[in-house]
Amino acid sequence: MIALKTEAEVEVTARNAQLLAQILVEVALEVRPGVTTEELDRSAETRIRSAGARPAFKGYRGYPATLCVSVNEEIVHGIPSERRLREGDIVSLDLGLERDGYYADAALTVGVGRITPEAERLLEVTRGALRNAIKAARVGGYVSDLSHAIGRYATEHGFYVVREFVGHGIGRELHEDPQIPNFGEPGHGTVLREGMILCPEPMVKGDDLPVRMEGDGWTAVTASGALAAHYEEMVVVTASGPHVLTGGIWEAFCRRRT
Repeated sequence: MIALKTEAEVEVTARNAQLLAQILVEVALEVRPGVTTEELDRSAETRIRSAGARPAFKGYRGYPATLCVSVNEEIVHGIPSERRLREGDIVSLDLGLERDGYYADAALTVGVGRITPEAERLLEVTRGALRNAIKAARVGGYVSDLSHAIGRYATEHGFYVVREFVGHGIGRELHEDPQIPNFGEPGHGTVLREGMILCPEPMVKGDDLPVRMEGDGWTAVTASGALAAHYEEMVVVTASGPHVLTGGIWEAFCRRRT
């Protein structure tokens, strides 16, 4: 069952999305050599609670932290720890919150200091895949149009998408229908309608092997140790086209970083 949001529900969700985007950018700006992933997690939780919201991930299906911090070959759901970031790492930050009964969820990947050209290109391609998915979120289209946009862009640029995890709808629940895979043919499945709020989240990597799970039961990694990147925004389908509720997190991060 896909819940179409009313104008009032979109407004509440948009406020939460804007708050989440602001917090995620602020946490990303704290990424530097020597900081621990646990410190980033504490910062995210403090900022969320100070704003009158609550962390969406903490306790969700037993997840122990506020922030998912995935480094280098880690794709998603990395658990914060005493691990210190090093120059040249790439770090995916995935964050969610709930306020007034509605959820927000987004992610971005940033470099720690100077990163390799290969890593920079991976990040650029993953962002491009997300941009293409957002453009496809139009009334009368299909959810698979977003999936196709992600997978095609990644493969055309020499990378591979993660098939084991998907994007999703969002609203009164953190994960709602429809699911949004990162691959597939266009023109199939659920028809996009005004009032859908979607979270496309391309996860792109440097190998075509199945994802491997670490012993903690949460952290997904590339089987070969290849780098992976992850971006996610919230977009509402409207009669006039897609509207990004999170406002472009990467662009906001770049503006604050300079």
